[in-house]
Amino acid sequence: MIPSNIIFGFVLISQMYVGFIGNSLLFVFYVYIYFIQSHLRKSIDLIFMHLTLVNVLAITFMFTLDILPSFGVRNALNDVGCKAILYINRVTRGVSICVTSLLSMVQAITISPRNSKWAWIKSKLSMCIFPSFLSFWILNMLVYVHLIDAVIARTNVTMVGPGYSQAYCQTKIGNLPSHSFMSVIAIRDLLFVVLMICTSLYMVSVLHRHHRTVQHLHSPSFSSQPSPEDKATHSILVLVSCFVLFYGLSNVMTLYMFYTPQKKTELGKIAGILSSCYPTLCPFVLMKHSKIISRFFPSLLR
Repeated sequence: MIPSNIIFGFVLISQMYVGFIGNSLLFVFYVYIYFIQSHLRKSIDLIFMHLTLVNVLAITFMFTLDILPSFGVRNALNDVGCKAILYINRVTRGVSICVTSLLSMVQAITISPRNSKWAWIKSKLSMCIFPSFLSFWILNMLVYVHLIDAVIARTNVTMVGPGYSQAYCQTKIGNLPSHSFMSVIAIRDLLFVVLMICTSLYMVSVLHRHHRTVQHLHSPSFSSQPSPEDKATHSILVLVSCFVLFYGLSNVMTLYMFYTPQKKTELGKIAGILSSCYPTLCPFVLMKHSKIISRFFPSLLR
């Protein structure tokens, strides 16, 4: 019988492969649109491009801590390796929540009616995107600086009580995260998740009003054909829903693992799968809801 660790390792490798290929292809698509097919580019394409790049980084460093232990590789990381990989993993995960929230806000402003109070921001959106990216990276790099001092390579001492413990890395014994560190992360998560939910509800209401207006103006056969803006909005709503679901489940699992006295490796495996679901599914949600993307990839393969 194949050990459960090996099965889990192959599941993670498959998930990593699918997510890496999907995000890489989507990144190539948006680079192609932005630099070669400039007549098709939109400001929001930069956000998609950045999101796929962040997903690739998140997937790469997320699975490093989970795949190697599944195949029995021991002592693969020293203190420096643990600090670097866990730091980059947490930073890219934090940037992902910020970029997804920005994507939701930009699309909500884009589809807002001309008489809306958000209409004046539309012309300024393109100027805000790069500064937003820079601020997201700086914010998350500063937030997780604490990990560089708190994390070390796994020791022979079994950790009991609150703390982070993984196959290769763990927090220093007696060095728990400060209340200020936990508060900053909680405030960041709450702020960006609330922004996602609010902008998503706003987009749903705008789409509902638009749908009712179109039904009155056109025949049923015509109104059944969604516009490109509607399709883009639907894909972003699906993305936000997936993010909130998987991010929430992953956080609940991570907090439980952190505070439970007995550290169980099975829970760490489940948390790894949950946290990787969003960056893996993200490119395929975007591909499914875009006609341009679906036409681009067959022509690229030919």
